[in-house]
Amino acid sequence: MKMLRFRSPSIRSLDQEVLCTIRLLDDSEISCSIQRDTKGQFLLDHVCNHYNLLEKDYFGIRYVDPEKQRHWLEPNKPVVRQMKSQQPYTMCFRVKFYPSEPMKIKEELTRYLLYLQLKRDIYHGRLLCPFAEAAYLGACIVQAELGDYDPEEHPSDYIRDFKLFPKQSLKLERKIIEIHKNELRGQCAALAEWNMLQRAHSLETYGVDPHPCKDFTGSTAFLGFTATGFVVFQGNKRIHLLKWADVSKLKFEGKTFYVIGIQKEISLTGRIHCNRMKKLVLTFHTSTPAACKHLWKCGVENQAFYKCAKSSQIKTVSSSNIFFKGSRFRYSGRVAKEVIEASSKIQREPPEVRRAQFGQSRSFNSLSHKNLIMNMEPLVPALPSTNEYEETATDNGKRTRTPLRQKALIEQLIPSLHQSCLPGDTNRSLLKIPFP
Repeated sequence: MKMLRFRSPSIRSLDQEVLCTIRLLDDSEISCSIQRDTKGQFLLDHVCNHYNLLEKDYFGIRYVDPEKQRHWLEPNKPVVRQMKSQQPYTMCFRVKFYPSEPMKIKEELTRYLLYLQLKRDIYHGRLLCPFAEAAYLGACIVQAELGDYDPEEHPSDYIRDFKLFPKQSLKLERKIIEIHKNELRGQCAALAEWNMLQRAHSLETYGVDPHPCKDFTGSTAFLGFTATGFVVFQGNKRIHLLKWADVSKLKFEGKTFYVIGIQKEISLTGRIHCNRMKKLVLTFHTSTPAACKHLWKCGVENQAFYKCAKSSQIKTVSSSNIFFKGSRFRYSGRVAKEVIEASSKIQREPPEVRRAQFGQSRSFNSLSHKNLIMNMEPLVPALPSTNEYEETATDNGKRTRTPLRQKALIEQLIPSLHQSCLPGDTNRSLLKIPFP
């Protein structure tokens, strides 16, 4: 006779609630209590409600297990089943899918959060950039968070106290000061952040979350996924780019990760035969099976998000061949095209953007920047000329100068730019600018 077991609700409820702490992009923290059957989507919605964020599909919550392996919290699974660490749980709110065209983001709040993520990527050495680009990005950060250069407030070495890059030389600091003084004057926080996103998204490592591994020769490599496709870096040099249209399958077995795709055939003379395609299999080895599975799941999600035209096209994929029993996984969420379309339909009054004070970011179990060295070779920066300016009187009687080419660019890109973002603005933290 089969016995039935009953559980007292009062006893079960004693261990029902779990405390979760989520670290935000500016290193502030919010906490909440969840039930043991609460799914990951609840925590993501909790953070988005905290920000009043609508364009939330670009973001996710990341956690680290006791073996120091990073994971993305799956929205459709209970949080307690995913977490292997002891309570209370600590997680991080981060950008998961980097917009291929940040200018198509509708709201300033979303751009500000992406800006904070890119600032972290720069500081931790994930967003690699040559000298000229590093100087311009650094100057945009300083302009956004300190405002216009003021000789009475900013001493000659005012950049030195702020760590923007993992390798911040005196030469780089001087170039940042030069651009901050001469090129960005008059830009409000929102516009400086906008310019930073525009420049950063053109870099090769934009959106790359590097996964360390070994290639078939035993050499160290870093794998990543972007809006364009699958990328491989050795040091600070990209050695492979396989576009999503050419990636047919991602799979893993144990600690070995495979990328199967096609590429155009190249003859012995070096000619590329556009009509001839050949199969390509790239093999990499990770340190642990858990790291390999995480790499595979990141690849599956990125391929679905950027490649599919509709979420209804997303299929469940297997980690191995059909003859073997492997892991099965399916990305659940909207794809990039759907997110952009939804953003274009947002009609609400833009929410208030509360910007954090300028400070140094903390690392949360991120990849050490010792493995990713910035290229500091000097390049010629493509910056507007400082010869022509327009003088503008401020409310307090002071006069500021804005480069005419910069002013023309602002008027061209942001026709509806609010007057509060023009030179002379004093209420920088409460700007609401209707970007196109």
